[in-house]
Amino acid sequence: MTYNLQQLQAFATIVECGSLGRAAETLHITQPALSRAVRRLEEQVGAPLFERHSRGMHLTAVGEALLPHAILLQREAEQAREEIDAMRGLARGTIRVGAVGSIASLVLPLAVSGVLARWPNLRVEIIEGVWDRLADALVKREIDLALSMAVPDTDEITAIADCRWEDASYVVAALDHPLRSTPGLTLADTLDAQWAIPPRGTGPFEHMQQAFAEQGLGLPNVVVETRSVTVLKSLVGSSRFLSWMASTMYVTESKAGVFDTLEMPGVVGRRTLTAFRRRQGILPSPAVKLLEQLRLQTAQTAQTAQRA
Repeated sequence: MTYNLQQLQAFATIVECGSLGRAAETLHITQPALSRAVRRLEEQVGAPLFERHSRGMHLTAVGEALLPHAILLQREAEQAREEIDAMRGLARGTIRVGAVGSIASLVLPLAVSGVLARWPNLRVEIIEGVWDRLADALVKREIDLALSMAVPDTDEITAIADCRWEDASYVVAALDHPLRSTPGLTLADTLDAQWAIPPRGTGPFEHMQQAFAEQGLGLPNVVVETRSVTVLKSLVGSSRFLSWMASTMYVTESKAGVFDTLEMPGVVGRRTLTAFRRRQGILPSPAVKLLEQLRLQTAQTAQTAQRA
């Protein structure tokens, strides 16, 4: 069955706006024209897509089933237009990428800057989040590349083998945190302090847990769990919380004297980071340009590490 993209757009816009009137305004068409488009789509599907009430329109079970496919087909069409524009030398389009906080803080901005210096007509959309959010966005085609800690491939997502690098994570604390005056500070001394960390099940939490386990210790006193990097940094800098962060995440705070690594011999967590893509399909041209820049950066980082 072949669907009309304009009809699918009309259908998805009604769902987003919640009413025919608002959807018609968004699409800049009349309500009767919008009603006809949806009616034709319902005839093609062979079942009603909406239940019409005085308070608005609600999806039927068939409508619920069609919606994710309608959104996916629209995104595919948009990516096809961008790919063709790029092949014609117009170098337009949108880079859609997601990254965990440590990459979004330093690596990704440098890569984006490098790409836009060569291709100034490109646009960039960035999602920041932990791996489960990025994986979901990758599968739903909200993004085309995901940058995160290395995890096993799945049936739908695969790592890009030649775009990998490493970073190091440490315990961080405000410069005036009382623990800084503890002689011979060890990781065990931090157990009773207040900790703020991304939630259980996320990469940073598991990375921190591993660091404590390697010292024969259980979990510290985690009193705040949040996915917000802004909240974590505020708690560390202003409220004397400890946290576990990749060094790339707090370069700015370190230079500004807000917080920094809490020095303890041997307490460092190293991990491999990589880029991921959908296993099926062609990577859009704008995403390829970002990937090339990331590969260049990872190669330069590896060369610098070898010289050191």
